[in-house]
Amino acid sequence: MNAMRAGAVSGGTLLMLLMSSPAFALTRDDGDDPGPGLSVLNTLGLYVAAPIVLFAVIAGLTMVLSRKSDNPHTHDTHYAKAAR
Repeated sequence: MNAMRAGAVSGGTLLMLLMSSPAFALTRDDGDDPGPGLSVLNTLGLYVAAPIVLFAVIAGLTMVLSRKSDNPHTHDTHYAKAAR
C-alpha cells in the first residue's frame, strides 16, 4: 500500500515538473527585449557586496542614533550589583 502511494506521489510530482518546464523559453515573445548580461564582478557587486554594505549602514545608523537617545531602554543597563 505504501509503495503504491509513493509511486502515485512521485508520478504526480514528475508530471507537474514536466508541465511547468520552460519549453518555449528560447522563443521570443512580442515586447521581449533583454538587455546585455551582467559580468561576474557586476553580479557579485549587486547580489553580494550591496546587501552587505546596506546592512552595515543600517546597523551603524541604528547604533549611532541609539547612543544619542534619552530612552533608558537603549542604553547599557547591566551594572554590577552593589554589595550589601
